Amino acid sequence: MSGGWSAAIDPAADTGWADPPGRKGFFTDSSICIGCKACEVACKEWNGIPEGGMHLLGMSYDNTGALGASTWRHVAFIEQPKRSNGNGGFTPLPMVPAKPGEADISIGDTGVRWLMSSDVCKHCTHAACLDVCPTGALMRTEFGTVVIQDDVCNGCGYCVAACPFGVIERREGPADARNIGIAQKCTLCYDRLGEGMMPACAQACPTQSIQFGDLDELRVRAQHRVEELHGTGVTDARLYGADASDGIGGAGAFFLLLDEPEVYGLPPDPVVTTRDLPTMWRTAALAGGTLLAGAAAAFVRARS
Repeated sequence: MSGGWSAAIDPAADTGWADPPGRKGFFTDSSICIGCKACEVACKEWNGIPEGGMHLLGMSYDNTGALGASTWRHVAFIEQPKRSNGNGGFTPLPMVPAKPGEADISIGDTGVRWLMSSDVCKHCTHAACLDVCPTGALMRTEFGTVVIQDDVCNGCGYCVAACPFGVIERREGPADARNIGIAQKCTLCYDRLGEGMMPACAQACPTQSIQFGDLDELRVRAQHRVEELHGTGVTDARLYGADASDGIGGAGAFFLLLDEPEVYGLPPDPVVTTRDLPTMWRTAALAGGTLLAGAAAAFVRARS
């Protein structure tokens, strides 16, 4: 999901916001993520999210596992044998070389590399969760983001099944937590945006792996970063979610990855799950009409 992309629509204007301030979003550059989890901690602290478990899951240094009701940012730790790059070596990871006078701390090629990336809700342009919500709890903000209104959500779970990324989850505990039974996900710190502040995770990121700003500007910056990495031999670098012509109309939170999306637990070609609903309803209506016409014809023949 990289390369050129068509002009993206402004979902806020498309929803009916008058003179919206411009779409905001995240660009997460996994090539400089160090796995510190500062984003996870900042997100929990600002949003009052209960801790999701302090024990390692047996999956590298991961203690949260995946996005969910109590994990709105999740840092993936992927320990991966490096593949051959076809030139007698391994595909490298981007590294900052030692400066003059500094010690070179390189330990040589171990044949294993770490891939780290901070996952988050994609804030899709075409958001299936919005389409299926029966109460209007899910709303498109003036910034183009998708937010759940806790006081309107009835906990039906339709949005949970509709999300192509498995992001949304209903909170089940602990017992003293807020919003038990209510669908939860990243809000892109809607309250902070309204005050002109940066989202907590981007504010806390020490390497600027998580970058926040105007989405159009972020896409240009991301494409330049990919070209820079390709020029240094990191040929696997690619963008995910930046293409406005993909199955979700492009993501409001997109990523630079160093391997296939599946390696990071992301679907390779996500599609808005409500895409075929109009066709399905038309087909169902046609089938119902055909049955009704057949029943009427049979009734007329029986009467004659």
